[in-house]
Amino acid sequence: MTQRINYLKQSPALFKKLVELGTLINDGSIEESIRDLVAIRASQINGCTFCIDMHVKQATIHGERALRLHHLAAWRESTLFAPRERAALAWTEALTTLSRQGVPDEIYERVRTQLTEQELVDLTYEIMAINAWNRINVAFQAVPGSYDKDFGLDRANLA
Repeated sequence: MTQRINYLKQSPALFKKLVELGTLINDGSIEESIRDLVAIRASQINGCTFCIDMHVKQATIHGERALRLHHLAAWRESTLFAPRERAALAWTEALTTLSRQGVPDEIYERVRTQLTEQELVDLTYEIMAINAWNRINVAFQAVPGSYDKDFGLDRANLA
């Protein structure tokens, strides 16, 4: 695969703003382990190999277990995820595959039992951001692993 357009080079100011959003999200109320799972799950749904590659490597560096990463695509059937993680993954799927009817009340109510209002808003921004990254990387065919050294992802030893 060859990248179609280098979006960073073409629109550096917009790229910088999206990175800044990510920095703000990282400083928010949602723990790193859930942010990792959410980024991977949304990227799986969107078919963004660049982001799956990046976030699996990040999660590995952050100490995530390989088996949980393998189970992520089937998290509903897995016993490896806590209720709070399940709520975050359900919210991720609902927002990433947004239907014409919006987010079902049942999912919202289930998520609200696990997250505070602040956490739910911060999680929503996380999901918005990863979906934005997925869309630009899929559109311009960003090459998985092409920034591993720049982002320190080579430390994951997954190449």
